[in-house]
Amino acid sequence: MLTTRRDWKTGPGDQPAPVFCGPTKSFNHGKEYCTEMAKKAAKKVEAEPLKLFYIFYNQERWDNWLKTLSESSFEADPKSDEMPEGFRILDGFAVDITVSVLKIIKLYQNKRFTFDEAVEKLSAVEKIVMSPAPEGELGELVEILLLPKLALFASCRLYLAGGFEKDIKVLVKKGRSDIDKDMETALETVSNIGAAVIDGASCCSKYVKDDIEQTTLFDEWLIECERMGEAMASLKNFDESTGEDD
Repeated sequence: MLTTRRDWKTGPGDQPAPVFCGPTKSFNHGKEYCTEMAKKAAKKVEAEPLKLFYIFYNQERWDNWLKTLSESSFEADPKSDEMPEGFRILDGFAVDITVSVLKIIKLYQNKRFTFDEAVEKLSAVEKIVMSPAPEGELGELVEILLLPKLALFASCRLYLAGGFEKDIKVLVKKGRSDIDKDMETALETVSNIGAAVIDGASCCSKYVKDDIEQTTLFDEWLIECERMGEAMASLKNFDESTGEDD
């Protein structure tokens, strides 16, 4: 006599999802067949990276930072040694961008995103951040903030693409010689440094010039690479939680 069996495997939300089995020659044969099918289905589910919901950098977040920055004071308090509020906000603005972008890279490393998904999300954030700056004094501040982010996005793109160099000392020397001649070449060089930092290399405070009058855009990019390293360290356990405030 033919029998029809149905076993269950775990589905989304830990709810049982049916594994349907066709007609079998006997009850025992059908049981063994369905058990084997259920095992294969469960194994397939375990092999797939878990897709979680993350809230990434968006236009609203960018606009909120701009509003906060525009309302901040950059006047120094003669009675205080603290940095003026406006500069603290500007620094927080910059760090928030760096951390938000590297969350995408972290999720790619943990196989939450495919290469194409990571590139798509990175491009979406880059479009927001690197959009034309507003006019006036606020725009001038934003332009100061954006110059280091050229290194951030270039480094992330190169890391995802792979094939980057990792000799930091050689790259720093090359970048310094390039910055006054060809900014694009220097940016390409620093993107290798940034990609190496994302990959775990140590950099870059010891290479940054101490004399502020001698610093160049390349030094600003190196500082951004240093921040990228700090951000990656802070995101060590990011994959264990979700949400905008992670």
